[in-house]
Amino acid sequence: MSATTRAVDPRLDEGVAWLHRIGLDVDAIDVASADASFRRYFRVTLKSAWADGALPVDAGSTLILMDAPPEQEDSEPFVAVADQLAAMQLPAPRILAADLSLGYLLLTDLGNTSLLSVLEREPALASVLYEQAGSLLHRLQMDGAVYSEQLPAYDEALLLRELALFKDWLCLHHLGLDWSDKDEQAWRQLCRRLVNNALSQPQVFVHRDYHSRNLMIDDKFSISLIDFQDAVRGPLTYDIASLLRDCYCRWPAADVRAWAVDWLSASPFAARYSETQGLRWFFLMSVQRHLKAAGIFARLGHRDGKWQYLQDVPRTLGYILELDTEFPELAWLTGLVRNRCLPGLSS
Repeated sequence: MSATTRAVDPRLDEGVAWLHRIGLDVDAIDVASADASFRRYFRVTLKSAWADGALPVDAGSTLILMDAPPEQEDSEPFVAVADQLAAMQLPAPRILAADLSLGYLLLTDLGNTSLLSVLEREPALASVLYEQAGSLLHRLQMDGAVYSEQLPAYDEALLLRELALFKDWLCLHHLGLDWSDKDEQAWRQLCRRLVNNALSQPQVFVHRDYHSRNLMIDDKFSISLIDFQDAVRGPLTYDIASLLRDCYCRWPAADVRAWAVDWLSASPFAARYSETQGLRWFFLMSVQRHLKAAGIFARLGHRDGKWQYLQDVPRTLGYILELDTEFPELAWLTGLVRNRCLPGLSS
């Protein structure tokens, strides 16, 4: 095997040995990507055809080896959701082989072009691509209705745990903010408002990380989804808020609002509700998402040494400031972000 990734790496060596045991004739293996978890992905090029898996694979084809150490990552949710997506015939990686006791999965390869990379290269395509990504999300919610009951609930306890990441990891641990009793009271009121907003929405199949880095585009500009293992049954607007108010790229507020209105108007789950109600759900849902993400980015730096995610925190929190006028009930939060969080991040 002529592999380009040959630094000392016992997990990779074990993964390659597993590929050989299941009958793959490996020509090369290269790093495909890593994510914010302990999972890693390697692109495997086959020297000869392989027909022992769920789908036959030709010589010269590429597949993805997912390395998910079992002591750090539970891959059973990934397998369960992958099976659901396959049953829905949605564009997502298919599992060709797996050994969860070792923590290796062999997946079909969706390429290495993300929605984010295309948007950065060709921003004029944003409206068309977001329309396509929104249509795929409609399919996920509609076709996933029969499967969503099998998913964990995005309940009050989970929502509160996620919100706590912002306070604990960004405000207190990273920024070292003084947190008064008045702050705590305002924080709890805010959390209650955001939780109520999430739980009052129609509950649907939620990808839970539906953004430009987790949507892949092929050479025909068809979109596929990845990184779906954290799927839950939860709020209607969670995924569309993740997509349109993205932590990794930002668009004019007027465009985002127009895209959100179009998406809501096409959703059968939102048909009985007013546009005003749908947009309120959407914007307040995005606040929960941004607080959670900012906390996770701080935790990734301090706990896992992945400091690069902190560069996305100002953009992520900046979305909240856009809501100052329209949502006066967020006054304490917007003041916290504007006067204490963002200055602390820039110092």
